Amino acid sequence: MSNPPRVPKGINPRVPNDARMYDYYLGGKDNFAADREAAEKIMALGPSRDICLANRRFLGRAVRHVADLGIDQFIDLGTGLPSQDNVHEVARRVRPGAHVVYVDYDPVVVVHARALLAGTDAGIAIVHADVREPAAILDAPETAKLIDFSRPVGVLFLGVLHNLTDADDPWGVVAAFRERMASGSALVVSHLTDDAHPEVGKAAREVYDAADAPLVHRDRAAVARLFDGFDVLEPGVTHVGDWRPDEPWESALAGGEWWYVGVARKP
Repeated sequence: MSNPPRVPKGINPRVPNDARMYDYYLGGKDNFAADREAAEKIMALGPSRDICLANRRFLGRAVRHVADLGIDQFIDLGTGLPSQDNVHEVARRVRPGAHVVYVDYDPVVVVHARALLAGTDAGIAIVHADVREPAAILDAPETAKLIDFSRPVGVLFLGVLHNLTDADDPWGVVAAFRERMASGSALVVSHLTDDAHPEVGKAAREVYDAADAPLVHRDRAAVARLFDGFDVLEPGVTHVGDWRPDEPWESALAGGEWWYVGVARKP
């Protein structure tokens, strides 16, 4: 498996990166040796690839549901490296003119996302920003151009808030977006937990201690707090395979107990 063709300025390829590790779990090629080494350690602990696949399947179901609610503009926070069925692809099957702003702090992700979006229409943009600084995202020129905050918007925190420590205040980050979201907007969250496997979770966190972002597992109550100020839709905050599965077998996907997920609307 080859390395990315060039290393953006400011990137240390010897430090494992969560987005590139995720890319490796899903069989991608946009990763470095350090990412693969760290990912292999995680994969030795459990079904990491299945855990990631379960989250991707939730992305598809959740975005489709939000689009079915009539929402045609989305902000995808911590988008990660491009894969199949990205947010704009899923949303536009329901809302062909949907606008999507992708956000990530990793220069490798931004370079690849911009290459992917080159030549596409003006309804998609990538913002290079850190989710811990909501104002930089909400007030970015790209966001202002594509997102009308007077209308409902779908805000997606998929697999990103577990990279924020309690000191980073993920609950406050979500609240900052909530304040700008119009009534009827939707919040989508997926968050890793080790409730079912605390010892494995501890070992995984030790691997991430050497990476460029921490791994913070949270219990159901902590994840549910992220939805404060929203009305959580059925079936509530639940394990990923239990959130409106398209097929019965999705409830039994390996690794599903590692995620708490939910979709909510702003009153």
